[in-house]
Formats: sequence, C-alpha cells, structure tokens
Amino acid sequence: MNQSDESKQAYHPATADQAPAKTLSGWMTRWQLVARRIRVPLGFVSAGLYLWELYGNSPRPGPMLASAALVLPGLWLRGYAAGYVKKNRELTMTGPYAYTRNPLYLGSILIAFGFAVALTSLVFAIVLIGGFLMIYVPVIASEEDFLRRTFPKYEEYCERVPRLIPRLTPAPSSLTTHVHETERGSFSFSLYCRHREYNSAMGALLLYASLEIARLLHGHGWR
Repeated sequence: MNQSDESKQAYHPATADQAPAKTLSGWMTRWQLVARRIRVPLGFVSAGLYLWELYGNSPRPGPMLASAALVLPGLWLRGYAAGYVKKNRELTMTGPYAYTRNPLYLGSILIAFGFAVALTSLVFAIVLIGGFLMIYVPVIASEEDFLRRTFPKYEEYCERVPRLIPRLTPAPSSLTTHVHETERGSFSFSLYCRHREYNSAMGALLLYASLEIARLLHGHGWR
C-alpha cells in the first residue's frame, strides 16, 4: 500500500533500525550459502597449503607425537558421531550428540589443529582459525536454522546441549524421554561405513606418512 508524502518524510526509528539489520541478515544468509558450497574445495586448498608448508619445514618427531593428542581424539569423535547421525531424517540427541551439537565439526577442528602442531606452522594455524570463523561458523548457523525448522524438539535440545564445546556429562535423560526407541539407537557400524568416515582415518594416515617422508628427506639434505 502506497504511503502519503508526509508519512514518507516522517522519521520512524524502528524502521530505520530494522533496515541495517535486514541488510546484515540478508548478507549473512547469502554468505552461508557460499560457505556451504566452497568449504569442500577450500579443504583441498588447505591440503595443498599444508604440503607447501611441509616442503619448506622439516617436521620433528616431538611435535609429530604431540599432534596425536589432538588427531586421535578427533578421529575417534568423528567416527563415533558418524555411527549415530541420520542426516536430515532424525534429530540425533544420543551418543556424542548428548554432549555437543556438532561433534563432527569438533572432531575436524581437533584433527586440523593437530596437524598444525605436527608441522609447527603458525601460518597454517592462522589459516585454520580464519577458515573456521569465515566458513564453519556460518555453515553451522545455516544448519541450525534448517534443524530448527525441521525438528520441533531442536530448540529444547539447544537449551540443553552446547553448540561446540562439549558438556562434561550427557544431556539430561528427560530430553529423550519422549523419543521413539528407534530414534535413540546406539552406535551403528553400517552408518559409519555409509558416511564413509573411514576416509578421515585414511587421510590422517597419509598425512602422517607425508610428514615422516618429509622428515627423512630433510634429514638427508633435501631442498
């Protein structure tokens, strides 16, 4: 409905305040879509950067061993979560999802920073932090919007379970009191295989092999 000239010239604080908010919201929505599309290609770019850093740095046994304190728990957490989650079909609230809403992403973060420790690369660590803030934070927000629209119980789940940093104890059992028995479930190896989570373990083994090969080559005067 058209407004009169007088109403157009009048100052409406609420409208003035909402305009920047809507602009920011629209920008965030667009960036969430972009982030979802580029996160996998950026993963390959990050791997390329890691190999480039590996070429210029000689890995040492101490940091390589120390990195396992992050990489192994990360692999375990991703594998554990992959055996529970039924993407887009059910709201998973058991297993690792009773401690954190995003165990897969948390596992990925542990693995990535573990390999940054193995290479003792400040550059790679900075790239990881930037990638997490620019890519994974908006992707997580986008996925949460979808889950909130799809599953009525998600809001209550969010109140009980933190987004990333896990609880020390699982969420209260009352959260799943009314969940159907088939939705509670337990770890499923078939789900683990269906999600091809073994690829994470294989990738980690290849990176450790690359680190060891680079260490030996640098020790023999390579480069």
